[in-house]
Amino acid sequence: MPLADTEVAVLIVGGGPVGLTARALLERWGVRALLVEKHAELSPFPRARLVNVRSMEIYRQLGLAAGITAGAFAPEYGRIRFRDTLQDRDFATAAMVGINAPVPESPVIGVVTSQDRLEPALLAAADAPVRFGAELIGLAEEAESVVAVLSDHRSGQETRVRARFVIAADGANSTVRQRLGIGTTGPGAMAGFTTVVFDADLSRWCAQQPAGVYFTPHGAFAPLYPEGGWAWFAPTPEDAAHADWAGLVSRALGPGTDVQADVLRVQHWTMNASVAERFRHSRILLTGDAAHAIPITGGLGMNTGIADVHNLCWKLAGVLHGWAGTDLLNTYGTERQPVAHRTLRQAVANTHLMIQVQNRRRDQLRTGEAAPARIELPWSEQYFAQLGLVLGAAYHSDAVLTGVNPPPEPPGTGTGTGTGTDYVPTTEPGHRMPHLWLAHNRSTLDAVGEWFTLLTPDPTSWSQQAAAPWPLRIETLPEEHTDLCGLGPHGALLVRPDGHVGARWRDRPPGDPATLRHALTSITCSTPR
Repeated sequence: MPLADTEVAVLIVGGGPVGLTARALLERWGVRALLVEKHAELSPFPRARLVNVRSMEIYRQLGLAAGITAGAFAPEYGRIRFRDTLQDRDFATAAMVGINAPVPESPVIGVVTSQDRLEPALLAAADAPVRFGAELIGLAEEAESVVAVLSDHRSGQETRVRARFVIAADGANSTVRQRLGIGTTGPGAMAGFTTVVFDADLSRWCAQQPAGVYFTPHGAFAPLYPEGGWAWFAPTPEDAAHADWAGLVSRALGPGTDVQADVLRVQHWTMNASVAERFRHSRILLTGDAAHAIPITGGLGMNTGIADVHNLCWKLAGVLHGWAGTDLLNTYGTERQPVAHRTLRQAVANTHLMIQVQNRRRDQLRTGEAAPARIELPWSEQYFAQLGLVLGAAYHSDAVLTGVNPPPEPPGTGTGTGTGTDYVPTTEPGHRMPHLWLAHNRSTLDAVGEWFTLLTPDPTSWSQQAAAPWPLRIETLPEEHTDLCGLGPHGALLVRPDGHVGARWRDRPPGDPATLRHALTSITCSTPR
């Protein structure tokens, strides 16, 4: 094969939020990456609408949270409303917990913002090169690298890129996944939908009752930006090619409306529900929708992909920088694939609950009974918040040490089942490190970065433990948090760069000065040094 035109450590295929987040994370780790995107520019469509609390924690770590929040809606938009038409009063409403107001479990709050508002902020977050209009048309695996063939849409020229690893973030119809012959499980394509982006003054019905989305039997309406703009989501009509989109939107608003919709863009898309059979193929790793296509109800899809690359990028960096073994990459799929399956089940359940609300209202109106002003939702706000899923996900793999002097769970903690219901903070290895304040406006989550973090009330004793060549920082854990963390006065928590607890020691540092080294060797699947 001819020599590649470009050589990089990591090639990222796909320029959506997941690929762009991976690019920013890898740059923080000092890894040379190239991102290629087949489209000529960032997507102009709003698409994903929610950045949840866990994703905002990741963006806080990257220094992006404040800027994302500044361009997003105010917290009161963190609510969904159900109406017979947009002109009618709510017959049901629910808050998006963790979006509409702060939660004590996190130092940040999620936001309602459109994907086309988020992506430029992510693009500006790193200096690593990006090639728009470059489509992947070939992949060839070699012993120590992967060679990708790219076609430039403008010039028609083909170029080759040799990369040590490839991150596939190229969507539900992933070219990379298809070329690798990796199948998927799950329902698959569920339905076809159309998004119509339009301008109109709907303030008379919405200004006093803001929401991130208004559900009606005639489609869902969503405000796009704080300064204006709307989107209408509905099943794709049979003769979509000849549809009068402005007329359809006006009729969906309700009878007698005098609003004229100025249609700007129309996009047809398919709601998919599937998980890839595997997330790794040698040096190629699937992330985001390429690994799992999640129905939109609950806003879980994009956020699951962001958590994917947060899990993956520190592992890639460790392998590339030499302080982790390549077997560490096997733990990516071991840890994230079960999360994808749980998330898919949750999103499908959410979809059924939303349909149940509409069917209940439709039955009331069909029978001619006097429809009450409100109907009871078939879920609690805490359930639909999914905090147990997004904050309580637990990893079980070779990158987690569960047998290191495990203490009993202290009062107020639990195993964090990750079922989508309540989130119970725990420092049990494998779980996300709970948010606790270390100082004014400084969380335990802020102590996590491009390094391993050792949280301990006794930093002096633990500082005598050898940790090189792994990047490690020792942080003092305030005494008031030791019981909550299941620690004695000399215990410690070893937190991975993705914020998940890798190991926990109940009390004083073990007498063996290589104990921490042994733990890091095991977690990173390294050769003992």
